[in-house]
Amino acid sequence: MTVDTAYNEPENTEVLVKAVDPAQPACLAELHYAHAGDAGADLKAAERVELKPFERALVPTGVAIALPAGYVGLVHPRSGLAAKQGVTVLNAPGTIDAGYRGEIKVPLINLDPEHTVRFEVGDRIAQLVIQRYVEARFVPATALPGSDRAERGFGSTGVSAA
Repeated sequence: MTVDTAYNEPENTEVLVKAVDPAQPACLAELHYAHAGDAGADLKAAERVELKPFERALVPTGVAIALPAGYVGLVHPRSGLAAKQGVTVLNAPGTIDAGYRGEIKVPLINLDPEHTVRFEVGDRIAQLVIQRYVEARFVPATALPGSDRAERGFGSTGVSAA
């Protein structure tokens, strides 16, 4: 049996990207993946931001996108910012619906209890993951089918039913 070790390129979906202000640096209007196979494209700060400990800010990116129907943009934290500086995306992942055409803004929070964090224009602040989604058709029901988990909720995995 042979294993194909060649990297298989995924299908590409076209997403239109527009600079919110044409006078901004060109790097802001460019969304791209840092490495082949990356799921997230870098989102960059469009203005200088300073976050004191436990402070939050809605940081503009300078870009707007047009997603095709059936796709969603998910704004995720950058793992390096979280691990090294304690900065994360407040509502992670943030949702960008296919019909939204406004500027992407990222709600960042500094969870470091001691250090202020500064971002300059063009600094990477988050990552954008594009995914297909299924639009559900919700059907009213008076009862739901059974399952192994049933109604056991938070913290119930691995706990035997009493």
